[in-house]
Amino acid sequence: MTPASTEPAATPAPLRMAASILVLRDDPLEVLMLRRHAGATFPSAMVFPGGVVETEDGSDEWLDLVTGHEGFSPAERALRIGAIRETWEEASILVAHDGSGTLPLASGGSFLEAVRASGSRLTLDKLEYFGHWITPEALPKRFDTWFFLASMPHDQVAHFDGDEMVSVEWLTPLLALERAEAGDRMLFPTRLNLKRLAESEGVTAAFAAASGYPLFTVLPVLERREDGSVLRIPAEAGYGVTEGFQSRD
Repeated sequence: MTPASTEPAATPAPLRMAASILVLRDDPLEVLMLRRHAGATFPSAMVFPGGVVETEDGSDEWLDLVTGHEGFSPAERALRIGAIRETWEEASILVAHDGSGTLPLASGGSFLEAVRASGSRLTLDKLEYFGHWITPEALPKRFDTWFFLASMPHDQVAHFDGDEMVSVEWLTPLLALERAEAGDRMLFPTRLNLKRLAESEGVTAAFAAASGYPLFTVLPVLERREDGSVLRIPAEAGYGVTEGFQSRD
């Protein structure tokens, strides 16, 4: 048996609220994957678009610029707006949009002002809950991350920002997982969300499956082993596995 040690108890680093979107398209089912810059947080990792929720995402100024938000608390509304903003900034895709206006490619300006100027409205209820992960308490940077699904047309084009992200690809979930197994860097939550997504044959099936997932918060426990850092999660999380390497380097 490989020796293992759970990280000793310490004061955990503060959590930062974050949100991420698995942007999907059909024929075949593909998900948008971006590669992070080598100097960014999670260097060179393949990720879904997403990031930290900003103060502006919770502004009441959004109330006239969104639809489908009536059943959400202010915090959940901010999570969804933050996820949509990050997807626009990192991949120049405006998710959950039902207006007639268009937004320019992400340019670093205010997302709120860009949406207002375009005449667009964000349809927050078009995002489907997909998962909730919290960074292990032993790590120095910690995020409370909510994952959502969004559907886009098959011909949707994405553009990486050239700053945090250096490439963008549409991949089938199985191909993305094969790359991770071959050594492409991919964080444990990303791999398990891809595994879950691969159980569906198309966008409609993925949304239907997601609507039945329980609101389960996954808080992995980090263990140091001779062969690397391993994360353990409870079977109740519903991913079909209970441990895995933190990332494939």
